[in-house]
Amino acid sequence: MRVAARIVHRPGLAARTNYSGGMGALSDAKKAYRLLKRALASRTAVQRVRRRLAETEPYPTGHFKVAVYFADGAVNMYQMRQWYRPLAELARRWPVVVLSRQATGTEKLLDEASPPVAFVPKVRDLERFIATQDIRIVLYVNQNTRNFQMFRYGRRWHVFINHGESDKMYMTTNQYKAYDYAFVAGQAARDRLSRTLWDYDVDRRTIEIGRPQADHYSGTLPFVPDDRTVVLYAPTWEGDRPSAHYGSIASHGETLVARLLATGQHRVIYRPHPRSGVVDEAYGAAHRRIIAAIAAANAADPRAQHVYDDGPELGWQLTAADVAIVDISAMVYDRLAAGKPLMITRPTDDQASVDTQGYLSDCEWLTAESAADVVAEIERVRVDEAAIARLRMWVQHYFGDTTQGVATAKFHAAVDGLMQEWERWQAHEVGAVREDEDDDDEEADEEDA
Repeated sequence: MRVAARIVHRPGLAARTNYSGGMGALSDAKKAYRLLKRALASRTAVQRVRRRLAETEPYPTGHFKVAVYFADGAVNMYQMRQWYRPLAELARRWPVVVLSRQATGTEKLLDEASPPVAFVPKVRDLERFIATQDIRIVLYVNQNTRNFQMFRYGRRWHVFINHGESDKMYMTTNQYKAYDYAFVAGQAARDRLSRTLWDYDVDRRTIEIGRPQADHYSGTLPFVPDDRTVVLYAPTWEGDRPSAHYGSIASHGETLVARLLATGQHRVIYRPHPRSGVVDEAYGAAHRRIIAAIAAANAADPRAQHVYDDGPELGWQLTAADVAIVDISAMVYDRLAAGKPLMITRPTDDQASVDTQGYLSDCEWLTAESAADVVAEIERVRVDEAAIARLRMWVQHYFGDTTQGVATAKFHAAVDGLMQEWERWQAHEVGAVREDEDDDDEEADEEDA
């Protein structure tokens, strides 16, 4: 027996359903528009890059010995920029090229003081370029998933150099095992990896190089030094998951910046992470209010010369500041390498992952509540003898000898050592046919056609 469905009419139900469906369609249309816009922008960027490179002389065959693999776009250029100067020094010994996979990142590299650039958006482009060079060491500044496409090429060392030193969970990812070696800053990094990774030979697969970027901390000051206390506030972005909620702009930033702007005795350098506000609009709004407050303070007193720093160069900020206030990020250790007073903002999210073994177990914390007393806190870390002694001890633990030039020498020695290892392995294959794998898996070549 067939049973007819019973339809019950509820006033307003159809209207609500239609409205919901309309909103869904509108959302889908917006997503489709954004995807189309990104695709068109990517294609246009590819065309611009290819035109620019077509106007330059081709690189000599067999010239490059070291490659830096960079598969990111413009938004993550901060990961490459800090290596420009150390790589320029290295290139005097071993020619360096950047293997750039995305057009927007390549444009930035071409515009800036980067090493020579090879634009290799597709696997076949990558393969063709590698076939023309004598690349023996490949350096990686991040953990982009497309790094895996480069790992397929043997007979060269794959080395993780990272884009900074920190105690974030990123620094102990099991992905370290994918590389032949990792260049690390010092003993703290080795201890961190030993505690976290199973069956990882830290002594053999990590090489200490200190912080070679610190040998290049420099730049033109955007203000005239005077008797004001210079405070660098360098927060990170808001994070995309609770364990990475380290950002302080909304919880600490507005309060501490307001207090410092009001004294007439401090100069603020505000250097936020370039991704601030990409996930949380409220966080982005707080960031914009800080920028506006700095502009208003400079308008009221031009002698204050507060700085909103969104430039690509990192160096002068770390040495010019009398005190730095930073979030849990690589900036902690960029500043620590300078050996000058700093405070770390304590995350307000209880789920944020905080290392309790290293420097963060003994650092100078600034809580959200104490942000209102930031002036007194700044004076304390500048003059307290115990705080100064702790700082010196942790600088040594993380970076070893920070004397100018020592880290650069360690970096060069590490590369030299791997070059010698390459020669020894190559000698074992004298007379053997040198072939890399056939290009039979281009599943990731959908981008930048």
